Amino acid sequence: MANCPSCGAQMVDGGMFCSKCGAKVEAQAIPRPPGTALNPIWYGSHYRIRKKVIAIANQYWIEDGQKNNLGFSRQKIIRIKENIRVFSDDSMTTEVFRIQQEQIMDMWGTFAVVDSATNAVVGKLRRQALSSGYYKDEYLLLDVNGGQVGRVAERAGRGLARKYLPGGSIVPEQLVVEFYGQPVAEIKQQFKVIGDSWEVDCSRVPPQFDRRTLISAMLLMGMIERDRK
Repeated sequence: MANCPSCGAQMVDGGMFCSKCGAKVEAQAIPRPPGTALNPIWYGSHYRIRKKVIAIANQYWIEDGQKNNLGFSRQKIIRIKENIRVFSDDSMTTEVFRIQQEQIMDMWGTFAVVDSATNAVVGKLRRQALSSGYYKDEYLLLDVNGGQVGRVAERAGRGLARKYLPGGSIVPEQLVVEFYGQPVAEIKQQFKVIGDSWEVDCSRVPPQFDRRTLISAMLLMGMIERDRK
């Protein structure tokens, strides 16, 4: 337990704000693999995922705040183990990173986000199977060592409406992004004629956190959660 530098009260490990006086403290460092280069495109402030629905497979484009293309992924129709590959563009010649399920029989769904150039894990995700299956979509955001640093969770009321009310499938998702127990961003979904889009403002996300882990959560929600509704 650490003490607040302002009032001296004890704080919960990983807390960003003192529960007594409200003072903000320096966030804990999020570990990453030694020697891993920081590619600035994955530490930006705004990202969008566009989904296009086609007959063969759903396609996803990852964009920055200026709508520059950062990545492309095509969802496989038949799969036993989730292994989602993200390429630099839709030619699918250069792989940028991949989302790799760690165990086939892992009902909770733990995924490693792997940089393709170095084969280094840049972060991990853990699907909360019970909540995602029954009342709201929820993923834990993990560091490279598997320690929880945040989560992405849908508001329960909206999730229940989407899952169980007539016509609920057309209710767009709104998810809260938290780090160390504090909300820092929202992921907002919009429906389009031939697909959906998800947007997130990362300006308050810890600057050392590789955004590919958060982007991977958005991709998984688009590929896995929407297909199960």
